[in-house]
Parts: sequence; C-alpha cells; structure tokens
Amino acid sequence: MTKAPRGQRADGEMTRARILHAAGELFAVTGYAETTSKAIASRAEVDVASINYHFGSRSGLYQAVLVEAHNQLVTYADLQKIAASASPPLDKLKVLIGQLVSHATAQPQGWYLHVLARELLAPSSHLQLLFQEVLRPKLSVILLILSDITKIPLGDPALTRCLISVAAPCLMLLVGGHNVPGPLQETRQMPRDEVVEHLYRFSLGGLEAIADQAH
Repeated sequence: MTKAPRGQRADGEMTRARILHAAGELFAVTGYAETTSKAIASRAEVDVASINYHFGSRSGLYQAVLVEAHNQLVTYADLQKIAASASPPLDKLKVLIGQLVSHATAQPQGWYLHVLARELLAPSSHLQLLFQEVLRPKLSVILLILSDITKIPLGDPALTRCLISVAAPCLMLLVGGHNVPGPLQETRQMPRDEVVEHLYRFSLGGLEAIADQAH
C-alpha cells in the first residue's frame, strides 16, 4: 500500500485536530444532541465529508472529543509516569491531586471540562465506551497508588471506596463550573496550593483511618 506523502499526512492531522477542537467547543456549549455536523464543519472550516473521513460519523467524533477531553485532564502515560517514579506513594497522590486542582481552578476553563461535565451530569450511551477505553485503565493506576499507601490489596472493595472518597472532591471542583455560586466558587478563588494541601490532608486522614480499620 502506498503511503501518503509526509506533507499530506501532516495536513490531515491538522485538519483532524481542527475538527476535534471545533466540535469540543460546540459540544461544550450546546451538547451532543443539539450540535449538528454542519455546525461543526462550519466552525472548523471544512466540509461535512471531512468529519466522516476522519471520525466515521458525528457519533465517532463525539467519542473522540470525550477521549481528548479526559486526556486533557491526565493521560494514561502521565499516570504511569507518576506511579513509576521513585517518589513515596503519598507524594504521588499529592501530585495527582495538584494536577486536577490546577485544571479545576484554571481561568478560563477549557472546553474539555464543560464537555465532561455535560456527559457526567446527563450521561449518554457514549459514557460506557469512555469508561471502558479510557477511564478503566487510568483508574487501575490510581488504585495501585492507593494500595501502596493503605496496603489494602487490589480487588478489595475497601480500596474502591477509597478511590471514590479521594476522587469525589476533585470531581466536584472539575465539573461544578466557575458560574456555580457557593462553596465551590469560594474554593476556586482560594490559592491553588492551599486547596491542594487541604484535599491532600483530607484524603490522607481518610486513607489512614480506613487502612487502620482494614488491618
């Protein structure tokens, strides 16, 4: 099979990225159901055929947007790098919390957070695919870090509960949105390092209590 010239491949990659970004911005504002392929093509300055060429369909494009949105938060490679580092397990947890808080408190918020918030608050049939292909591998790495901290073995339901308890505050900050009044907005206005330290200490206290109970 003849390979496309390097210049053509680069142009194709740029077109794909432009479509993905344009779709992400529109999905973030109007949602999947209300965003047409025609609107995406117009924003990306391509024809609808280009969407089908690169993503197969509007559904395939939305799935790609969800994957990209989650990878904007943290990639599987990022998590593997954190887990494989020589740092103590507690430091690894703090690095991960810090990365998520940085995204949650960034100004302005990227479209990827709005897309994920819409999908989590009103799940579509695409969420299961996102979980299987993207979330599950990432969660397995985080569970490994938590297991190193608590000495609770992988597969123990207590470790899964620890994951939920540690992730929930970060998730609230990520999907709550800057326009949500009350404690979430107040927390986002606090210094980033203070928020990271609080969530880290709060998580550490809970993990230590569960580890003591488990052992």
